Amino acid sequence: MQARHKRRHNLILLVGAGRMGGALIKSWTAQGIRPIGAVEPNPRQHLVGLAKTKRIALFRDVEELAEASVAACVVALKPQVLRTEAIRLRPIARSGALMISIAAGTGIANLRKAWGRANIVRAMPNTPGAIGKGITALYAPSGVKAELRDLAVRLMAGLGPTFWARRESWVDIVTAVSGSGPAYVFLFAEALAAAAREQGMPAAIAARLARATLTGSGALLEHDAREPAALRADVTSPGGTTEAALRVLTGNGALEQLVRRAVAAARRRAEELREQG
Repeated sequence: MQARHKRRHNLILLVGAGRMGGALIKSWTAQGIRPIGAVEPNPRQHLVGLAKTKRIALFRDVEELAEASVAACVVALKPQVLRTEAIRLRPIARSGALMISIAAGTGIANLRKAWGRANIVRAMPNTPGAIGKGITALYAPSGVKAELRDLAVRLMAGLGPTFWARRESWVDIVTAVSGSGPAYVFLFAEALAAAAREQGMPAAIAARLARATLTGSGALLEHDAREPAALRADVTSPGGTTEAALRVLTGNGALEQLVRRAVAAARRRAEELREQG
């Protein structure tokens, strides 16, 4: 087993195959990217199946990689796990491999403590990437060459659109907006369903209405290029029910101010985590 791993060259390696990592593996196999390896001590059945069909090489531990040649390593570990595991990836980083970290609040400076002057790219995807509907911000220091940047885009594109952040500080903003943003949307779905129940709607129907309203509105937002304000105006008849509701949500800038405070709090926390290392 280990001898076969040693002969692998230019491996595209995933470290941590949870929900997001699993989505990356799925997109890579669909694109025909080869060879692929995954380090996961507790692999899900899908990953085991890919290993059995030899579409990927499955490793239970980084040590099993031995002398494998890694072209790119995507580290899909939670920040608290990465803090302890990053040092074990130092040999890969020092080999010249592209190192892509998707951990929130873990800056280039902190990654360099473990990896040195490696080819590091930070990526900030969000959970809709698990179904190819996410968006990913990428940031790389000036020393990362164009071909490695292109490879980073290719490896992350399966989660949805990508864009390059001009400054690393933007990644903290992305974390606060699109990284944490799905939780804001899910919270609104909870609140909308709760309001429907309070008005006398059965719980199951209230949940269905809230979910369908948000997913349908999101789909419309994706397919209609007009500004959100224009889409909102389409729903808002003068003197009608929607206008009455919006007066409550927007009175004295209530909703806008609440969202601004929420995003600012998330950004501050991302900065704190980055500074803590």
